[in-house]
Amino acid sequence: MQKYHNCTILTLATAEVVSRQWSKRTLASSRKEAVMGLYAKYVLPHVIDLAMQDKQTSRIRSEVIPRAHGMVLELGIGSGLNLPFYSDSVRRVYGVDPSLELQKIARKRAATASVAVEFLAQSAEESLPLDERSIDTVVITWTLCSIPEASKALLQVKRVLKPTGQLIFVEHGLAPDPSVQTWQNRINPIWKPIAGGCNLNRKIDDLITSAGFEITELQTTYLPGPRPLTFTYQGVAQQVRGET
Repeated sequence: MQKYHNCTILTLATAEVVSRQWSKRTLASSRKEAVMGLYAKYVLPHVIDLAMQDKQTSRIRSEVIPRAHGMVLELGIGSGLNLPFYSDSVRRVYGVDPSLELQKIARKRAATASVAVEFLAQSAEESLPLDERSIDTVVITWTLCSIPEASKALLQVKRVLKPTGQLIFVEHGLAPDPSVQTWQNRINPIWKPIAGGCNLNRKIDDLITSAGFEITELQTTYLPGPRPLTFTYQGVAQQVRGET
């Protein structure tokens, strides 16, 4: 009985220590989550806005965005950096983004834009409040990397895009060089939480074609900067005939 009693005391003591350690870890985890939540809500949007205004991204925007026309759906409108590049052939832009902080910045840019903009504060995977086959052009720039269920979002795009419509995309993603891929896969778990869910290792062309699109134009290249972060896919796609 004495042995059992001692074991019981030891077990209770151990349980108490474990409980305290667990409480400390839970508290630390909660604090970490709170800090990351504040960072994601108030700091990251402004970091993204500044980072995406560099010379190279602006050059690419000036090349691809004027090709949009008619009714436009922009998936991941973010802080509205594409807005100044839309031409007069655009009737309206529906801008989808779940970040209200980014939307505040985008609204300021929309106030001086030459096109009408309607903001949809929701995730790209959710059902879009748009009719089927009502969109002439879908624009996706540096967005598919951070949508949790990118394939689901592309199915929404397919639903609302007209059979004759076009998907214009500019994305960074998986590089063709094995050595760069190794670093992308290695860095991704660290990069993703500090970069708003951005993934470095998604093969963008495969994502698009798997959703029922045919890529009609595609350019791939490394932009200036660290190679694991800068391999870029730029192109145009349309729905595969017979699948609309």
